[in-house]
Amino acid sequence: MAGVTQHSAEELRPDPDGSGARVVGLELIPAKILVVDDDQRNLFAVEEMLRAPGIEIVLADSGEAALRRVLQDDFAVVLLDVQMPRIDGFEVASLIRTRPRSSRVPIIFLTAFNKDDLHIFRGYTAGAVDYVFKPIEPLILRSKVDVFVDLYRKTEEIRRQGEEERRLLVENLRVRGEKLKAEQALRRREEHQSLVLRSLPIALYTAALEEDHRQLRFTNDSIREITGFAPPDFLGAPEFWADRLHPDDRERVLAALQAIDETGSVALEYRWRCADGSERHILDHAVLMREDDGRPREFFGMWLDISDRKQMEQNLLHASKLEAVGRLTGGIAHDFNNMLSVVIGNLDLLQNAIEGNEKASRRARLAMEGAQRCADLTNRLLSFSRRQPLQTSVINLRDLVPGMLELLQRTLGERIEVRLEAGDDLWPVDVDPTQFEAALVNLAVNARDAMPDGGDLTVAMRNASLDDAGSGTAEDFVVVSVQDTGTGMPDAVREKVFEPFFTTKESGKGTGLGLSMVYGFAQQSGGRIEIDSAPGEGTTVRVFLPRAHWAERPEAAEPPTAAAAVRGSGETLLVVEDDEDVRHVTVSALESLGFRVLEAEDGDEALARLMVDSGVDLIVSDVKMPGSLTGTELARRVRSEWPWIHILLTSGYVDAEEDLGSFDVLFKPYRVAELATKVQEVLTQPRAVEVPGAPPPARVAAAGWR
Repeated sequence: MAGVTQHSAEELRPDPDGSGARVVGLELIPAKILVVDDDQRNLFAVEEMLRAPGIEIVLADSGEAALRRVLQDDFAVVLLDVQMPRIDGFEVASLIRTRPRSSRVPIIFLTAFNKDDLHIFRGYTAGAVDYVFKPIEPLILRSKVDVFVDLYRKTEEIRRQGEEERRLLVENLRVRGEKLKAEQALRRREEHQSLVLRSLPIALYTAALEEDHRQLRFTNDSIREITGFAPPDFLGAPEFWADRLHPDDRERVLAALQAIDETGSVALEYRWRCADGSERHILDHAVLMREDDGRPREFFGMWLDISDRKQMEQNLLHASKLEAVGRLTGGIAHDFNNMLSVVIGNLDLLQNAIEGNEKASRRARLAMEGAQRCADLTNRLLSFSRRQPLQTSVINLRDLVPGMLELLQRTLGERIEVRLEAGDDLWPVDVDPTQFEAALVNLAVNARDAMPDGGDLTVAMRNASLDDAGSGTAEDFVVVSVQDTGTGMPDAVREKVFEPFFTTKESGKGTGLGLSMVYGFAQQSGGRIEIDSAPGEGTTVRVFLPRAHWAERPEAAEPPTAAAAVRGSGETLLVVEDDEDVRHVTVSALESLGFRVLEAEDGDEALARLMVDSGVDLIVSDVKMPGSLTGTELARRVRSEWPWIHILLTSGYVDAEEDLGSFDVLFKPYRVAELATKVQEVLTQPRAVEVPGAPPPARVAAAGWR
């Protein structure tokens, strides 16, 4: 068996005596020497000769043992005895050389005879690099071994340095890769932040402390999108920023900026005139930056365009006022229109009784005109507050407006010239024609009042496609603009013109509802309204009406007028009305037209009458009634149980969101002629189910009306 002796590495300096010990930094590279001899005495002797720090002697007493150790470890040099039993040194050397891992290990043969050239040549052929002859001279052996140990250590040092360099290179590549990823992530984050800043109406700036005038140095180009000015424009004239402040905001803003030394920051809202002359609402937030010792250094701030927010606030405020007026109007409209129904109905009946009495007829006519004006005022309030559904139809404004010009010219007087500008390809719109005409007349009358010495009024109509929300999908409008050459109005007045009851006219010369009604009409029609005005430059009001994307509806036939002497021939009508006075005048009017009329105070009483007598031809019912059934619920019940009975609903006020289904509606207050016409229209409609013994609709229409 081979004995093995191991020596631990120690911290060494280069050995001046030639021992072969080498140091890498403070670490000695260990080296293994394999000594192969079948004589234990020779093994012991060689081990003693070669013992040195950093060298591990591995002993093997046979060729087989040597080959096993070569398979396990790497050696700096192999000392191999030539004459050994079973496998001699030449065979062992040849086998060592055939293995790739050990093919380059130096082999020194140890031999005690055969110094002839043939023997030595055979050793070199087997792979030996040198010979040492026995008896061994220790100095010679150590010198030869030290050369190969030193060569091994240098090679190992180079190998380790190469591995370290490769490790460092891989680590460097990894670090550089991570750095590249971090830089890419940082760049993407900066691009994202830059994109967010560019997409927001925000502009960042700095300003020096020592400047007498406030000059803003903007750090991004967003200011161009907000104001139309480039960053260098703000560094031109010293008073560039201050001169474009709104006069009403100037003193307040400058005073707040002077106090920033004490407060450290300030948030200002003001109006600022942009490059196109428009004024934008700006939120200016400035912070005082200080040095490490606390001394002020400069201002850092941002501009935020809050014009849209301000507009939303104004819209919300206006909507709140609309809601308040709407609730007030809706609360009184029903009762007020009921009272007007009593007045108007009785005046209609009175006119028949006083026919031929000119003086009494004139007074009745004046009373009727006053009552109609009251009804118109209520309707304007309801339309303004969007509390009344519009009766829309698809129309072409080019066909409707020209017919109104003569009316407008008579209304405005000779000192005002009215012109119409309209293209041939105007899109159709779905609006209430009556409300549109009223809106146009209101705009014209307001323009007339702004031109006391006369002037020009231009009504222009054009198509427009707008994408205000930035969604990429344009919405089509027909824009109706009314432009005058009048006195114009300041901003303080222009901002309030659409508020209910706001007027600049003398007391008694205006209700303040004209432009409010136009505003409500535009909103309820799904459009909007804009106004441009300045003192001495006239006023332009633009009404945007959405385009109708369906064919124009056929115009309805003209309803019969009062002159047609519409009368009934004994048909049975049931009047359902909770207001006794309104019920009385309605019954009187229908009886005067030749109908047999039954009465009911509410829906429950009406159902009780129908249980007894279902031969009713038509039910005329109020919509809003006390009790368990409203007029609409009564109508649905009747249509379900007595489908042959016609239904006509009446109301002094119907909320725009209230569902009236497909029932015919007559709004209060109404004239007797309007009531007669509507009753005729409903009675001549086909019955849902024919009642036994009832005349067919054609005969009812022919015999019942003349």
